This record gives sequence, C-alpha cells and structure tokens, in this order.
Amino acid sequence: MRQSILIALAASFSLWGSVWAQEKYPNKPVTIIVPQAAGGANDAIARVVAQKLTEQTGQSFVVENRAGAGGNVGTAAAAKAKADGYTLMITADSAQVINPFLYQRTGFDPVKDFEPVAPLARAGYVLVANPSFPANNMSELIAQAKANPGKFAIASAGNGTLNHLIGEMLQKATDIKLQHIPYKGAAAAATDVVSGQVPLSVQSMPSSIAFVRAGKLKVLGVVNEKRVAALPDAPTIGETVKGFGATPWYGMFAPAGTPKDLVQFVQNEVSKALDSGDARDRLATLGCEPFKGTSEQLATIVRDDLVRWSRIVKESGAKVD
Repeated sequence: MRQSILIALAASFSLWGSVWAQEKYPNKPVTIIVPQAAGGANDAIARVVAQKLTEQTGQSFVVENRAGAGGNVGTAAAAKAKADGYTLMITADSAQVINPFLYQRTGFDPVKDFEPVAPLARAGYVLVANPSFPANNMSELIAQAKANPGKFAIASAGNGTLNHLIGEMLQKATDIKLQHIPYKGAAAAATDVVSGQVPLSVQSMPSSIAFVRAGKLKVLGVVNEKRVAALPDAPTIGETVKGFGATPWYGMFAPAGTPKDLVQFVQNEVSKALDSGDARDRLATLGCEPFKGTSEQLATIVRDDLVRWSRIVKESGAKVD
C-alpha cells in the first residue's frame, strides 16, 4: 500500500512538473514587431535586443518589420495581437507619442492599447548632407536656404516619421523652406543622399554613422540636445539655433492585457541584456546608448511625451493624411 502511494505521488509530481515545463514562458518563438523598415535605428536596436533575449532565454525572439504610414501599420498590428506574451513591439517614440497628433486616424491608442515593458535606448540624430553640398554647418545651410527658398530637398524615412517631423521643426525654427521627399525607410533616404539624388536628410546615427565615417555624408548639425559620444566634434543644431533639440528614445511594449508576470519577466531580461558588455558595445557602434528603466518609468515617459509632442506638432504645423 505504501509503495503504491509513493508511486502515485511520484507520478503526480512528474505530471505537475511536465505541465509547468510546458507553460513556462517562453516555450515557443516570440515575435517582436518593428513598425519601421529594416536598416533604420529602431530595426538595428531591436536586433541587438532580440539576439540577447534569444541567448538569455534559449528561445527565439524574431524581429518582424511591418513598416508603413510612419509606423502606424505595425503599431496597430501589435495593438491587435493576442496578449499572451508571444507578440511584443519595439518602437521609436515617433510612432507612439507623435503620430497620434500627426494623423487623423492611427488605428491604435498609445496608452489604452499597450502595456509598457521597458525603455531600451536613446539614439543620436543628425542633419546630414552630400559632401558636395555647398554648406558645411548650420549657419551656412540657413544662409543658403534663405537665399534659395524651396530649392533644396530634404529626404526622410517617410511621411510622419521622426526625421520628417524634425525636418519640419527645423524649417519652423530657422524660417527656411526645404522640399520634403519621403522615402520608404531611412536606409533608402540615406542611400540617395550619398548618391547625390537628394542633398539633405535628417538621419538616425544607426542609419548614417557608417556613411559619415567613410566620408560619404557630412554632418551639418546634431539634433540631440547634447553632443553625441560617437561624434564628439560635431556641434548640435541648438548651438546655432537656440532652443532647438530632441533626443529620441526607443522602447518595448506588449499588447494591453498581457499578464503582468510575463511583462515583468521580459522587463528583467531586457535589463539583463542592456547590462551586457557586448550589447552596450554594439549600441555604441550604432551611435546609441542604453536607456534602462521599468515598465512604470516607460509609462510615465509616454504620458509626458504625449503632452510635449502635442504642443510641438501644433507649433510646427506638421500634418499627415
């Protein structure tokens, strides 16, 4: 009798252990939606993080680019995904806190439709030009543009993207007129500036730093409030245009309703990933720096930036649709 009870208990514990193992998260590949095209800052950062999460958990975290409408297509898809932890989103601040004021319809609510997981990184942004462009700094650009209103084109990653809006802000702040040329992604825009098809573009460091270091693009000014470590000698635009500046951030979100314990698990793994030396080195190579924080901190950043960008978009007059 005693032996039978022990055998039954052993079988019971074995079954419980098997069920626990099956339900342990993650037990299948996790999709990370990136609402921007491959080759840009968000894509590069997402791939660094996805690789680290794959290494740490032993399960695949797969980046899936769903570009379109300045990030709205992928963001709306993430908002509608099953809230089971197997769909996450890594996005730029532009799609999450700027698009709601640029578009009449985005297909998502930036607060109600998402569970913030963790901030990931800050990236440097630069105004770059083809080496043959006659201006070599912001003062010269402003003088050239005022003497030739509407003559010079500025490429962006697409209507409503962050570099499009920064370009609009720059024109407003300097009282110059540039011709906006939207592309399907930052990489395509950077390539055409390198080839001389378009003279100017606002670019993230990840999508432009290799061209800058190779002498195929020149930096007219850094968009960030402070100079960036990857280009310490490059002045900020704000050093010429007082009060101008923005420091874009990137963060991870899950669909609203994702269980809190799964959100906490991913947040912990992200924190561990950002602490690793190789991830920090790879981000530095891209011209980015880790931006560690909690889900609560990311939620606060989103709420504060919605207020801030609402004002900036209104003042800039930028609209898409």
